[in-house]
Amino acid sequence: MNQWCSGRGASLPRDAPNSGEVGRGTHDFGRGGAKVTNRIRKAVFPVAGLGTRFLPATKALAKEMLPIIDKPLIQYAAEEAVAAGIDHLVFVTGHTKKSIEDHFDRSTELEATLEAKGRTELLARVRTVLPAHVTCMYIRQPAPLGLGHAVLCARPAVGEEPFAILLPDDLIDYDGPGCTEQMVRRFEADGHGLVAVQSVPREETGRYGIVRLAAPDASGGPIETIVEKPAPERAPSTLGVVGRYVMPPEIFEALERIRPGSGGEIQLTDAVAALLPRQTITAFPFEGTRFDCGSKEGFLAANVSLALKDPELRPVVQRILSS
Repeated sequence: MNQWCSGRGASLPRDAPNSGEVGRGTHDFGRGGAKVTNRIRKAVFPVAGLGTRFLPATKALAKEMLPIIDKPLIQYAAEEAVAAGIDHLVFVTGHTKKSIEDHFDRSTELEATLEAKGRTELLARVRTVLPAHVTCMYIRQPAPLGLGHAVLCARPAVGEEPFAILLPDDLIDYDGPGCTEQMVRRFEADGHGLVAVQSVPREETGRYGIVRLAAPDASGGPIETIVEKPAPERAPSTLGVVGRYVMPPEIFEALERIRPGSGGEIQLTDAVAALLPRQTITAFPFEGTRFDCGSKEGFLAANVSLALKDPELRPVVQRILSS
């Protein structure tokens, strides 16, 4: 395990007899413990950020627990992963993120209260936050050393197999297969790593990883160059990376070799760039609407947009907006 990370063990399915620990072969985790295939079984959620843009709300609450209507951001991301056939969820957390663990754990007192009051619909929702077959694991990132470092912390849980990465700040809404499912299908078809991308305004390239494609088409294409947060005048294109990836296990070796990059942090973008001479990594233009819920504007837009799609809330929102 990376010397800067610490494992918190696994939260197993509700009918499992006991819990495991990071790297134990019981769960087919750890290097050499899993045969490398094109099937994506595991997803990593880097959730150790402090959420300073939402202070003071995030002083004691994980920013990923902020609600979009009646579900926290982290649940939208977890549901997206599970819908893609993923059943091992690896959360890379910080010391202020216990509320995420609590959210995916059972609350026996709450369940007993709802059951006693006959609140069967709410009880069912509480009990099915995640399906029973899904395993959750928590690994501590003790210092904010960058997205790449957070992903590297997950190495003992992922092992030598391809995996997905979801950044919960990016909520991607789509009425068809979710963004992660779209990417998993593509990966299972050709075996190439994937980075979700969308066009961004040139003046905003300094907020994104930016890619240039070797031979772009409507379905994306192989990445020729990827750079982290370039100034507008130096950006190789306006095709920005958003918070969904499917990566081969070799990304871990690249993360261990690279030096700190933008902001003095270990950048996932730099590790992807290091892989490009040896592996094809594809830019994937996903179907769906992305909301940057790490910003107040995007968070508000997501709440309004999803409320307008809800039959009960739509007239309420329309009335508020027209008043």
